Amino acid sequence: MAESKKYQIAVSAVPQFIADQSDPTKENYVFAYTITIENVGTVPAQLISRHWIITDANARVQEVRGLGVVGHQPLLQPGEKFEYTSGCQLDTPVGTMRGSYQMTAEDGTQFEAVIPEFTLAIPRVLH
Repeated sequence: MAESKKYQIAVSAVPQFIADQSDPTKENYVFAYTITIENVGTVPAQLISRHWIITDANARVQEVRGLGVVGHQPLLQPGEKFEYTSGCQLDTPVGTMRGSYQMTAEDGTQFEAVIPEFTLAIPRVLH
C-alpha cells in the first residue's frame, strides 16, 4: 500500500455563531466549531499538537499553537473518530479558520493532517 494511504486523517468542521456571548456593538463576535477527526489511514496515529490560522474580515491573522486539542492527545485506530468543540472570538462578523494537526503514527512516522479552511460568519451576513 502506498505510504500516503497509510498516514491519512480526514478533518471536518461545523462552525456556529454564539449570539448570547457576542456583542456586535463592541466588535466582539464569538464562534464555536465542532471538529471531527477521522483516521482514514491504515495505521494508528496520535494527535500531538495543533496549529490554527484565524483570519478576520480586516485580514488580521491570529496563529494558535499548542499541544493536543481540548486537553486531549487522542490516539486514533484506523476507522476511529474523535470529535470536540472549541471556540474563538473575532472583531468582525466574518472570518476563516484553517490549520493542521501534527500527528505521530504508531510506527514513529510524523505527519500533518490538514484542517481545510472553513468560514465563521454570523447568520444572514453571507449569501
